[in-house]
Amino acid sequence: MENDIPKIDLPEDWIIGNLTHNDIGLLSLYVNYPCRLKAEIFVLCMQGEIEASVNLTRKQVKPGSFITILPGTILQIHKVEGDLQIYFMGFSSDFIEHSNIGKSAMDMLYAVKDNPIIELKEQHAQLLKDYFSLLLKTYEVCGSRLNKDILNHLLSGILMGVGAMHKDKIQSKANISKAEQISKNFSRLVMQNYTTQRNVAWYAKKLGITAAHLSTIVKQTTGKTCVEIITLMVIMDAKTQLKSTNLSIHDIAYSLNFTNMSFFGKYFKRNVGMGPLEYRNS
Repeated sequence: MENDIPKIDLPEDWIIGNLTHNDIGLLSLYVNYPCRLKAEIFVLCMQGEIEASVNLTRKQVKPGSFITILPGTILQIHKVEGDLQIYFMGFSSDFIEHSNIGKSAMDMLYAVKDNPIIELKEQHAQLLKDYFSLLLKTYEVCGSRLNKDILNHLLSGILMGVGAMHKDKIQSKANISKAEQISKNFSRLVMQNYTTQRNVAWYAKKLGITAAHLSTIVKQTTGKTCVEIITLMVIMDAKTQLKSTNLSIHDIAYSLNFTNMSFFGKYFKRNVGMGPLEYRNS
């Protein structure tokens, strides 16, 4: 679906930089509405705090946090506080698509999906800061002209490093419960299918359990019902399209698989408190 949550990519194969309190205006671009990232982004926070939603889950980014944002991630920043100092590095979707990443690097993706933020010890955070600083100097000299083979090795090395950090964290925690895993799998399915499927029974069948069992597990592990999670995703997408595109309400309703505009309008008003047109003009 092309006309859904705005997609953000990088214009170059790779980019690296740092942001301070003076650059909060740049982060504000992601505050009002969520976006879906096509690029892969690595972020190191050394100062300040950021409250954000990563794939619908609220996260607190504090000093010493390292964040891995995978392609396809839905990101929304809610609040930025303090004397901000963050380093970031990203690789475009086109580069990632044509890169040659080894299996060991790919394995870490499974760990990162559910745990995008790692809290680092002070000495490890400082080490990563020095690493980012070195790469910043490299970027200043070479810009985006680094050989693709070098970039491929750079990305592979970062992924393996992130994988190692996640492995250490996982080994220090108890194994995730079966209920939590089912809940996470449900959320992942919702993100992939909310435009076409809003029936809890459909998701339960995909997961190989009954709708009643799924509903009980999701409520216990998230505090929300299955319907509330599905609705949250649908409404978030609808709000984004209403505010950030010129699509007609009819086209937005169609993109979200509503049978007609009237049904979409009632659904939206029931969950938002106002109709789609009123929300667009607010």
